[in-house]
Amino acid sequence: MKRLARLAALLLLLLPAYLGMAAGWAMAVFGDLAAGLPPMRAALLTPRQTAILLAVEDPDFYRHAGISLAAGQGFATLTSAVTRDFYQDGARLGGAGGVFQSAYAHIQHCCKAIDLGRDAMTLVLDAKMSKDRQLDYYVAHVYMGTQAGVQVRGLALAALLYAGKPLAALDEREFIRLAAMIKAPNAYHPLRHPAPLAARAARIEALLAGRCTAAGLSDTLLRACEQTKESP
Repeated sequence: MKRLARLAALLLLLLPAYLGMAAGWAMAVFGDLAAGLPPMRAALLTPRQTAILLAVEDPDFYRHAGISLAAGQGFATLTSAVTRDFYQDGARLGGAGGVFQSAYAHIQHCCKAIDLGRDAMTLVLDAKMSKDRQLDYYVAHVYMGTQAGVQVRGLALAALLYAGKPLAALDEREFIRLAAMIKAPNAYHPLRHPAPLAARAARIEALLAGRCTAAGLSDTLLRACEQTKESP
């Protein structure tokens, strides 16, 4: 017991240093990574599609500083998803920046559920990247499952593969189904698991119509909007 207590105390002492290192690294390499971004695209989503996406994935997006505890949010924001992809899946860095980038990839692999380093990095990214740029990045990079053994990245490609239409041509119900996938893209895959996807889409429609609200922070599955339980 004493050894565990000493270990816990040591971790608590090291945590501020680790968070400071993560934030400092995120700030130092932001410019190098941002230099590799393509120009901002014309709006990929209509205003209504944007409203639907944010209602489902990050209802407090334009008000929070990267971290949010909004109802139905869980512990991940749209900004934190961008942070993960921007710092880990973007350009490969060299030098000291690359060493930390590689080390952090291992931390994410083993401990992403409890790691606070990404929260520190998310605060930095939100301060340095505009909300519109974050949304543009997210829409272009969000993971949307696999099809024929290949990862599907971005809502535009997902619309073509799963709905057979360009993103802008989706009607509201079709876009809701696309947004419904994001929580667990393979569990809610429209070709392999249409019934769970339809159930989640119905919950989202109820949420958007104002017939229900998420039951607290952790209700990311919108259990408060369901009639029949689903298991993603």
